[in-house]
Amino acid sequence: MIDLYTWATPNGRKVSIMLEAVALEYRVKPIDILHDDQFKADFLAISPNNKIPAIVDNDGPDGQPVSVFESGAILLYLAEKTARFLPQAPRLRLECMQWLMWQMGGFGPFLGQAHHFNRFAPEPVPYAIQRYNKEAQRLWQVLDTQLNGQAFIIGDSLSIADFAIYPWAARFAWQKVDPADYPAVAGWMARMEAMDFVQRGMQVPGPG
Repeated sequence: MIDLYTWATPNGRKVSIMLEAVALEYRVKPIDILHDDQFKADFLAISPNNKIPAIVDNDGPDGQPVSVFESGAILLYLAEKTARFLPQAPRLRLECMQWLMWQMGGFGPFLGQAHHFNRFAPEPVPYAIQRYNKEAQRLWQVLDTQLNGQAFIIGDSLSIADFAIYPWAARFAWQKVDPADYPAVAGWMARMEAMDFVQRGMQVPGPG
């Protein structure tokens, strides 16, 4: 059994999609980041950076419980645990890892800033809005180029790179992006949305 500490964010939903995809049994432990649950001592013991998501796998590598924080690390851990969605062929594995890091280093953080300044800043900050929306558009173009002519991020094989990127792309309205301007991404999103396990994972721990 895996305990998933999460909230209705793109980073949280990367992991719930993965857990649904590999059909591991898990319990959802909501961490309400709107009420600072992430700063409570019991969660800090699991996630030293006070961020969701985090997991506790009660059947860890040595048969003992293990906690894992950081969404990318969790995806890699689950992929290794189940031998799924992370290619073994060296070149494909490297490509998957590169796109996972691309999401962790750019497509998540910069889009997250666009979300903040477009929706949550107490007053408009034109420079920040222009900066982060422009970078969002650039990142979407990078993704569109990668997906041109192929079904998934690393070709015809679904991987943790898709699971990492999709929940951020799904919040395109928060980034003031129109997927129709990026047809390869739009087609990929439609393929992802059609998967039952993606639909289930996107509802954890509830709408938002």
